[in-house]
Amino acid sequence: MSDVLNLSGISKAYNKGKPSEVVVLSNASLDVKKGEVIGLIAPSGAGKSTLLHIAGLLDTPDAGSVMISGQDQIGKSDRRRTNTRRQDVGFIYQFHHLLQEFTAEENVVLPQLANGVSKSNAAKRARNLLGKIGLENRINHRPAELSGGEQQRVAFCRALANEPKLLLADEPTGNLDPATSDTVFDALMELVRGTGLSAVIATHNLELAQRMDRVVRLENGSLVDV
Repeated sequence: MSDVLNLSGISKAYNKGKPSEVVVLSNASLDVKKGEVIGLIAPSGAGKSTLLHIAGLLDTPDAGSVMISGQDQIGKSDRRRTNTRRQDVGFIYQFHHLLQEFTAEENVVLPQLANGVSKSNAAKRARNLLGKIGLENRINHRPAELSGGEQQRVAFCRALANEPKLLLADEPTGNLDPATSDTVFDALMELVRGTGLSAVIATHNLELAQRMDRVVRLENGSLVDV
C-alpha cells in the first residue's frame, strides 16, 4: 500500500527563543498508508491538535516535512497548499461547527460548491452520505433541530463531501455522552471504511482507539506505537 501521509521530523515550538518557549513537537514522524485508520492518543495539551493542524496544512512546522500522496507540501505556495487542503484533506473537530442557518443537506453541499461541483451533483452526494449514517429523514433540519450526535454525524458527512484522501479528526466524539459517543463513532468508522479513506483520529478513549488499525501515542513531543 502506498502512503497517503508522511510526517518526518516534525518539530514545533511556541515563543521560540524566549524564556517562555514551549516545545510542543520534537522530531515527530508518522506514515499513514492508503486505507489505514490510525488512533492518536495523548493527554490534553500534549500537542495532538498542533500535529493534526500541521498534517492538514493549517499550520507549518519549525522543522520537518509534510508529504501528502508523495508530494512535499512545505515547499508549496500558500495557494497550492490551500488547494491541496480543500481537495485532499477532510477535517472533523470536537465541536461540529455547522452553519446554523443552513439545513443538514446544505451544510454538506456548501463545501462541494466551493470546490466547483454542480449544485445537483453536490445535493445528490450530500443525500447519499447522510443516508449512509441514518439521517435521510433529517436532511431538511437545521442544526438547532438535531441532537448533538446527529449534528456531529452531519459534520462527518461535510468532511467527506469532497472525497478527500485523508481524514483528520480531533476528538470527534469528545463532546458527547458515552452512549452517544459509541454510536457516533460507529457511524464515523462505517463512513471511513466504506470510502477506503486514510484517517488519523485523535481520542482520549483508548477503547475507541484500539478499534482502529493502529494506535500511536504522542509522548514528549514524539510519536510512539502503542
